[in-house]
Amino acid sequence: MASSAKKKSIVRGRLTRKQALAPERIAEILKRLQAAYPDAVCALHHKNAWELMVATILSAQCTDTRVNLVTPTLFKLYPTPKAMSTATPAAIEEIIRSTGFFRNKTKSLLGAAKLITQEYGGEVPQTMEALLKVPGVARKTANVVLGSWYEIADGIVVDTHVYRVSRRLDLTTSETAEKVEADLMRVIPRDRWIDFSHEVILHGRAICLARKPKCMECPLENLCYAPDKTWSTV
Repeated sequence: MASSAKKKSIVRGRLTRKQALAPERIAEILKRLQAAYPDAVCALHHKNAWELMVATILSAQCTDTRVNLVTPTLFKLYPTPKAMSTATPAAIEEIIRSTGFFRNKTKSLLGAAKLITQEYGGEVPQTMEALLKVPGVARKTANVVLGSWYEIADGIVVDTHVYRVSRRLDLTTSETAEKVEADLMRVIPRDRWIDFSHEVILHGRAICLARKPKCMECPLENLCYAPDKTWSTV
């Protein structure tokens, strides 16, 4: 007799858009994510909005673990935007080299430090509009700062994990981070925007891996019809 755990074929499109985005399905996904990751928070170590912004800029194409190894030295030497604005590019590059793309990141950090010092009195702004004027800050970084530090839900953080998991769950079919965010903002209740991104990021790291998702361990498995599932009951 065939095992009940035998993988079944997955057919994309088995869920219609109406079914995929049904309020009761969204609510169940959110309920299970919250239960699985009740203490989900930003993994980047920081003590204030400036440190969080810097860490998030450094996290591009880099792991949070690596960033957390680099930032203690960076913040000890340059604890404020004003302090960092006086640093030389060579000094910053040497510290952040292991995060990758260190020259571009250095340019962004120095530009951000100077603008925040000169235009905002050394305080990281609290609006999306103002944040997007800061060098090195796009919507992802702005959403991280607004949500994780200021607790302002102005959007949803879409990193590589949120992008992947949201598409696998058929919450979106879009192919850019900006469009994925817009799709998610339409179906996820605003009071869950901040926690949702934290929970999905943890889920993407622990279970819904890019190459070989651990579907047998996934609390969302029977809600998911992704074509690259490694195991299925649906």
